[in-house]
Amino acid sequence: MEMKGKVALVLGAVKGIGKALGLALAAQGVSLVLTRNDWEDSFESMAQDFQASGVDHMIKNVDLLDPAQIADLALAIDERYGRLDILVNNIERGGWPVVHGAYVQEQWDLEMATTLRAKRWVFDAMFPLLKQSREGVVVNFSSIAGVVGRTGPAALVFNDGYAAANRGVSLLTETWARMGAPHVRVNEIMLGIFETRHAQGTRGWEEVLTDEEKQAIVDHTLVGRTGSLSDVVKALLFVVRDAPYMTGSVIRLDGGFLLGGVEVPPMPPGIV
Repeated sequence: MEMKGKVALVLGAVKGIGKALGLALAAQGVSLVLTRNDWEDSFESMAQDFQASGVDHMIKNVDLLDPAQIADLALAIDERYGRLDILVNNIERGGWPVVHGAYVQEQWDLEMATTLRAKRWVFDAMFPLLKQSREGVVVNFSSIAGVVGRTGPAALVFNDGYAAANRGVSLLTETWARMGAPHVRVNEIMLGIFETRHAQGTRGWEEVLTDEEKQAIVDHTLVGRTGSLSDVVKALLFVVRDAPYMTGSVIRLDGGFLLGGVEVPPMPPGIV
């Protein structure tokens, strides 16, 4: 895909991964629609950084748990651009057992509403605009929590509700890829332990986990470190810009966490 002049909707662009992805697309000459709702103390820096990028953009305050507000967002995009080329479906509520403890019903419902259901409402509202593009791209962001669940070192950072919600994202990815073909590609980037997302820059990592617990997570990761914002940016640009034959696929970007903790023994000599 030729990026310059395309239009992208980036969810969760106030800070962290969402902001990094938005700025990376801006650097490619993409016009941006950016949403925000929580983290009001970061609103000013968000506005300043995207203004400094120099690209055409608009920032909308949207509660993505409200389908009516999502519909209004789609209308605003249609009125301004008449289409949508890229949807970065990056919205979640990360469940931290060491922070939240056991989930009560309210927490569980909020996890499902944010991490799973909101992605569906957004896609549903934006799908007609993506079809107008004729080469639309959707990137769903999920977590390896949907595969590893609350197990091993991950048991401290991935709650059951968060894991269950992320398990559902891959089903949505596959369904939407079928719906969008051939003019809308839908793929998924499944993240491991990343800075601003379960690692550095989060309350759980900085204030709650002990040094030993953090080291156990790193030791369980084959590349021996947590993920960086740069790692996510490179993956997004590949999926959007450089992979026109990819749809319905999941890229697991976890540094080998899923494979970690299991050693490969020496090959036995055999008896023949």
